Amino acid sequence: MLNSISYSLPENLQKTVQSKFDEWQKADKIGLLWNKDQSLWTNDDEAKWLGWLDVVETESNDLQKYRDFAEEIKGAGFAHVLLMGMGGSSLCPEVLAITFGKENFHILDSTVPMQIKAVESKIDLAKTLFIVASKSGSTLEPNTFKQYFFEKVSELVGRENAGKQFVAITDPTSKMQTVAEHDNFRKIFFGDPSIGGRFSALSAFGLTAAMAMGLDVEDFLQRTMEMVHACKSHVPAENPGAILGTILGVCQTNGRDKLTIFTSPEIYDTGAWLEQLIAESTGKSDISIIPVDRETPQPIENYGDDRVFAYLKLDGTRDDSSLDEKVSALEAAGHAVVRIVLPDKMNLGQEFFRWEFATAVAGSIMQINTFNQPDVEAAKIEARKITDEYEKTGKLPDEKPFYEENGVKLFTDEKNLEQLNEFVGGEKSLKKYLAAHLAHLQETDYFALLAYVEMNEEIESILQEIRTQVLETKLVATCLGFGPRFLHSTGQAYKGGANQGVFLQITSDDAEDLQVPEQKFTFGVVKAAQARGDFQVLLDRERRALRVHLGENVTEELRKLAEIIR
Repeated sequence: MLNSISYSLPENLQKTVQSKFDEWQKADKIGLLWNKDQSLWTNDDEAKWLGWLDVVETESNDLQKYRDFAEEIKGAGFAHVLLMGMGGSSLCPEVLAITFGKENFHILDSTVPMQIKAVESKIDLAKTLFIVASKSGSTLEPNTFKQYFFEKVSELVGRENAGKQFVAITDPTSKMQTVAEHDNFRKIFFGDPSIGGRFSALSAFGLTAAMAMGLDVEDFLQRTMEMVHACKSHVPAENPGAILGTILGVCQTNGRDKLTIFTSPEIYDTGAWLEQLIAESTGKSDISIIPVDRETPQPIENYGDDRVFAYLKLDGTRDDSSLDEKVSALEAAGHAVVRIVLPDKMNLGQEFFRWEFATAVAGSIMQINTFNQPDVEAAKIEARKITDEYEKTGKLPDEKPFYEENGVKLFTDEKNLEQLNEFVGGEKSLKKYLAAHLAHLQETDYFALLAYVEMNEEIESILQEIRTQVLETKLVATCLGFGPRFLHSTGQAYKGGANQGVFLQITSDDAEDLQVPEQKFTFGVVKAAQARGDFQVLLDRERRALRVHLGENVTEELRKLAEIIR
């Protein structure tokens, strides 16, 4: 059964959407999309990145490799699976594991030492299958994760046997393939070089994980194929992907550029995958659609005209009536609202494809290259400079806070500091500086909380509290991202999209650090370099950014920070 879609738009947007449908049908732009015609976007290199259009059919015809893999790992008696990757290599597996309740399937996508220790404490090293996922094979994080856990397993079973517990997913001829072959990995699954990371959910990067966690991949793909066929309709108003994409593109070009995502509780993590797809694809050239995931629903009057709402509902699940009522109220108030209903969790693949197709359509309407990520590399370069400096000198480059109070340090650049001091006046305090920073927020801005700390339930709850305080007092869209994972996701839009963000980056000292095998640096150094590199690029792009650096007792100090903001 095909997932349904319906929508409600203000009258002016409804007319513009209909006009865009007519334009696309007259020019047969859906035909151009399926023919991989890059003139639909910027006529740059888009044709090289459209392999995702055919991947469901390709993978459906090559299922035996996954069946064989499932039988093999079942026979090996693994008790846990740990997938190590970033962004497009880890977000789809995370969504599947959380949605289907696979508690023995773990994800590592953080260089925060305490996060690595927390993951390690949940698994039995001798009975764990490690999946290293990296399209390019040269991404820093999965390579360091592999080095760390390969060393740990080697200590237990011997280096000559450790490879039997490792699987790689990577593109052909990558550095990761070379490493996997050298270390005698159990298996190497190859991705398609014509599919970018954020479009790779229905390729080997999502399906290998799905099979490893015991999902029926054949059924999953068969259901997904229904959406693929529906998105081949040359009539835009009847094409479920084109409908969604046209709405998103028209809303963005008319100032509704904050995509607020509501979901049924059972499929809540879908928003994490949507964040990357939307932000990294549309946030560039000083324009963007900013995805807003897991934000506390607000009274209708608290929402501005910069919002478009998407509600993904799982049919027949526990009571969603409160959310249903809120969405109905948004429609009645004249907001732009899209409703999508999934009859079953196994229909999630349909949404992966629909949103990929819709993102391609929206990017065309926005006149951008949907498939590149020009600003992601900038933060990597800055981080690399810092790790290179550490390898030469044995220490991180010096930095000096502009203000310090009770061990909490504040950092920004001269331009931002001048504005903050103007607001603060003569009476300087942590509270005053935070208030000054948040005073930057204007009507169509958004607030982004970027936390390079352990991602656990308690810390996330405190950060959500801070986010909600800002939301309810400033009445602007709010985002929460954990570093460094958001660097491979929403980080592109924060740096390359519209300059509407006010950023509060949170970093901390490490209570415990971990050495990266075969390297001079530790995971704490990597995390610090990534945070500093990210912050420097935000400043280079003239973003309104403030960094708050805490001590080792992160949870306690975050609570104090939340109290000050409250």
